[in-house]
Amino acid sequence: MNLFRNATIEFVNQLNGNTMGEQIGIEITEIGSDYLRGRMPVDKRTIQPYGILHGGASAALAETLGSIAGTLVLDPDKEFCVGLEINANHIRSVREGFVYGTARPIHIGGRTQVWEIRIEDERQSLVCISRLTLAVLPKNRADN
Repeated sequence: MNLFRNATIEFVNQLNGNTMGEQIGIEITEIGSDYLRGRMPVDKRTIQPYGILHGGASAALAETLGSIAGTLVLDPDKEFCVGLEINANHIRSVREGFVYGTARPIHIGGRTQVWEIRIEDERQSLVCISRLTLAVLPKNRADN
């Protein structure tokens, strides 16, 4: 079963256009049957003063991936989703290159979704583990 109804990488990266995700270099790289994967550079846009990946940038990557994944499982004519809660445990630092995040569903319900996002470095070592809860709202709420 394909959770994401044949979404393409090109379409998903267009969703990320003109957003914070685009500004910090996040790009979607892979769509699996039950996961969404993307990457983010570790550079002047995403580091903190000590020269390592900023925890907020990791959280931004996690929320971007989880929110896009959550959007892809909804009927876009009827619903949309927004972040309700996110947590992130920062495991190891990164100074250069890219980090890669993979979002997988834990729960997809009618009113909420919960996604786990694992962020790894280029050696596939765990950098951050995050959990994102999304609220699913009816499309007519977008006007309020």
